[in-house]
Amino acid sequence: MSPLSHSILQDRPAAGRRLIEPLLPYANRPDVIILALPRGGVPVAYEVATALKVRLDLMLVRKLGVPSRPEYAMGAIASGGIQICNEEALRVHPIDRAAFDAVVERETRELLRREKVYRGARAPVQLKDQVVILIDDGLATGASMRAAIQALRVQAPSRIVVAVPVAPIETVEALRNEVDELVCPLMPEWFTSIGHWYVDFSQTSDGEVIALLQRAWQRRECG
Repeated sequence: MSPLSHSILQDRPAAGRRLIEPLLPYANRPDVIILALPRGGVPVAYEVATALKVRLDLMLVRKLGVPSRPEYAMGAIASGGIQICNEEALRVHPIDRAAFDAVVERETRELLRREKVYRGARAPVQLKDQVVILIDDGLATGASMRAAIQALRVQAPSRIVVAVPVAPIETVEALRNEVDELVCPLMPEWFTSIGHWYVDFSQTSDGEVIALLQRAWQRRECG
């Protein structure tokens, strides 16, 4: 057995349960809302929102993958027209403007598609003066989370918390100064990918996202 085997995350719901204890101070508070980064962040966030008895909603973000290495983020976009670049990635993998713009256009279409599919006619939540906890299934470069933070800051929340089950130490340290609190139980010294730290990292489907959101929203409406 690997010496790190005890730190491996079984799946996304199990990863979410790892976040409950450090986030207990936010339980049962009407001013707290959890925003999940779909798709993978939704099963993680659902576990936390259910345990803490707080609201759950979405923060739509799309990674901008390097064309030759789509898993490597050269930036990200988020709802509200937010776009950020990973300058280090662009130095290592330089691409021309047309190729960059093509990726932005494609990911913008997907972001808008997800907004329509996941939210339907449901109005966006008001985040001014709210405590917002951003949750994803992990961080690699942090580009998507950084875009989410920037998109969120425009809406003037009272506090921004980032909570993820696993991330490299350097990404955590880089993001820590951008938010009020950062929770990450597993920070391996070496990091190849988020999926490496999960036993089951199968893709979360649109159907799973919709089902979990509907369940969370119905629970809140029923009191």
